[in-house]
Amino acid sequence: MTSSRRNGEAEVDRCIATIAARMNERVTDVSASIHCALEEEIPELRADVHTVELLGASVQGNVDTLLYALRHDIPATRIHLPSAGTEYTKRLAQRDVPLNALVRAYHIGQRRATELIFAELQAADVGPVDRFVVGRAIATRLFTYLDQVIQEVVAVYEGEREQWLDTRNSVRALCVRELLKGKESVDVDSATEQIRYPLRWHHLALIVWYPDTEAHGDELAELQRFVRGSAETTGTSGQPLFVADDQLSGWAWLPYRSARPDAVADIRAFAAAQRDAPNVAIGTMVPGLSGFRRSHRLAQDARTVALAGADTEHRVVAAEDPGLSVAALLGESIAEVREWVGDVLGDLASDTDSDARLRDTLQVFLRTGSSYKAAAAELDLHSNSVKYRVGRAVSRRGKPIAEDRLDVELALLVCHWYGPAILRPGTA
Repeated sequence: MTSSRRNGEAEVDRCIATIAARMNERVTDVSASIHCALEEEIPELRADVHTVELLGASVQGNVDTLLYALRHDIPATRIHLPSAGTEYTKRLAQRDVPLNALVRAYHIGQRRATELIFAELQAADVGPVDRFVVGRAIATRLFTYLDQVIQEVVAVYEGEREQWLDTRNSVRALCVRELLKGKESVDVDSATEQIRYPLRWHHLALIVWYPDTEAHGDELAELQRFVRGSAETTGTSGQPLFVADDQLSGWAWLPYRSARPDAVADIRAFAAAQRDAPNVAIGTMVPGLSGFRRSHRLAQDARTVALAGADTEHRVVAAEDPGLSVAALLGESIAEVREWVGDVLGDLASDTDSDARLRDTLQVFLRTGSSYKAAAAELDLHSNSVKYRVGRAVSRRGKPIAEDRLDVELALLVCHWYGPAILRPGTA
């Protein structure tokens, strides 16, 4: 190789390293742009709300790896899927998301990354001939990186898919899932024997899960221990049923020979006493096979509301919580609900601490029959303080509440459950 050729290649490497370094300075914005593109173009990736956060971490990890490799001219054979990308791939394998959707995501992500990198190249101080040479070198490296990463993604997905199916495809788990579908007539006694759970009794369904950020490897065992503890605390009449949903979440049913009205309160108290309790969504207590299905469905609705809200604290939500069932019905139309809440509440729908206090006060005031005294007693405030806050809330809204009180109450309820997901960006 001639000296001039070596010098030319070194100059290309330096230029690529400079571009990668500049991209790295705004890696968060680059990752966010790719994340948005993936959600817009691949519906399968946004079908499960509790994998969205992990998708963002996966994109960030892949972008970090790609820019680092470009900056230091690391061969593609030494590039490996980042840990967040590996975990995200496994999670999609567990949730029946098709492999081709994941592979397509990497192609779309690479396309968007290429567009951003070439935009940076166009803005760089490079001669016309050199720009072409640098662009060709970048394109070649990006292709080899993509090819290497996709091979690893496919291997991880297929390995996890096989292992997960081996775990999930037990007779008991399969039977439970078939029972929940409710598509065919069921021999209740035979199904009871198969799953070793009394389907003719009363049932209280739970969905228990840990956030992705807290994964450490033995979550399913901890979830099962929590379910057993809940069963003991509430005095069930038999052993609870537990079925894994994925590595961080599970479905459970607590059986009772007769209704236990205080069971939900007992589970709340039990969860509050546990230092590492999971998040819990609780259905209602109903009897028979139809109750087995309905309680689970209501627990799923409660979980959907909990996940859509922005409360990061561990918490227990139940279908019987005031307003939750209504909030769940609105969960599939968040964008439209956000607009409607803004129209109803005006500036009171802002995501600020002061507006949150005003909304809470107004909600209690309306619920207690527009009584300042009753609201003050519930909020542990002086009635004059309640009166001031209610007046301030009406002022922030921009119009009185007499004519559309029902709309106001519903909007406040939605704000309570969904929080920042349906609020306007905070302004003083």
